Amino acid sequence: MRTIIYNGKGGVGKTSVSAATARRLAKLGHRTIIMSVDTAHSLGDSLGVELSSDIRNVGPNLDAFELDIIHEMRTKWSAIKDYISAFLLSQGVGDISADEMAILPGMEMAAALFYVLQFKDSGEYDVVIIDTAPTGETLRLLSFPDVSNWYIEKMFGTVKKLLAIARVTVGKVLDFPLPSKEVMQSIEEIKDNMQRVKAILEDSENTTIRLVLNPETMAINETMRSYTYLCLYNKTVECLIVNKILPPMKNAYFKEKMKEQEKHLQEIHEAFDPLKIMYAKMMPTELRGPEALDLMADMIFEDSDPIEVYATSSPMHFETEGDIDKLYVQMPFVKKEDVELFKAQDNSIIIHTGSQKRTVSLPMTFKDSEMIGAEFTDSHLIVKFRRNKDE
Repeated sequence: MRTIIYNGKGGVGKTSVSAATARRLAKLGHRTIIMSVDTAHSLGDSLGVELSSDIRNVGPNLDAFELDIIHEMRTKWSAIKDYISAFLLSQGVGDISADEMAILPGMEMAAALFYVLQFKDSGEYDVVIIDTAPTGETLRLLSFPDVSNWYIEKMFGTVKKLLAIARVTVGKVLDFPLPSKEVMQSIEEIKDNMQRVKAILEDSENTTIRLVLNPETMAINETMRSYTYLCLYNKTVECLIVNKILPPMKNAYFKEKMKEQEKHLQEIHEAFDPLKIMYAKMMPTELRGPEALDLMADMIFEDSDPIEVYATSSPMHFETEGDIDKLYVQMPFVKKEDVELFKAQDNSIIIHTGSQKRTVSLPMTFKDSEMIGAEFTDSHLIVKFRRNKDE
């Protein structure tokens, strides 16, 4: 199953690009579903249909829906939600507030990722298009499998061990409810599914990210940061789509704007080469709905099939030279002095750059290896390990 994730700064037009891609794929005969994970949904407006949390057929080979976390919590994780509500009520939180606070941070992300897993298992679709929230939220979405598994391992692993004792000894005198076996089972299922989701997201042959931007300074800068962080999280960025390009105009004001635009387009080429770059001109204001989406798809993809994978190289890989193992992490637009690197005690390393920090779990063969240094060259961080001689 092909998964295409569209991301970009707010307002660059990624929902329109996502919808245009979905319509083109469906027309070419690919069984396609598009889902919006942005809380400020506009996918239905773009497609010209009314959407909800229920999957709806919106055309031949094309389904769509807008993810609603309240609906997901009520239908998918009711045991967890009911327990958290009961716990909050026992501590004096009001009924309505408890119900709202029972939605844990990150559950929107988990729900979106589990839909990808569901679609892969069912084999119902050839392509999944994900219309994401602006850049920051999407980074949290894509890093969620790593982060959530860490918390589940560290926190709920301890809780699970204590529960057996608590229920026998102090459970009956506590002034708050203990999580039931059903709650703990739900958490275990989340943990197991997250491992499978992580594998899907890092399958560079089938899951890729397309960055949407406008030829403007702020959008270019944010896209550069986003590209760096996505590489840090080992997600494959396959192409850029430059949207809202001004068509030729005779007006003096727009002539100046076009000169500025040409400068920005050159910056984009110089910064992101050799990534594939595609373009979409600004739409006439009177052209909206499916007709506009199809015109946009023609501009972006011309005669090609959007299911094509334009790049498959993984931003993170290992190489071995003698008894030295090297971890290569692609980190474009980053200077050596902007990277912090730490070796953790649990067979992992922590890489910190800008506003993002990632814990990279190392293979078990690295358990007794010594981190002997790191270097930064050709937009790659290279971390070196020496294996134990007894291995």
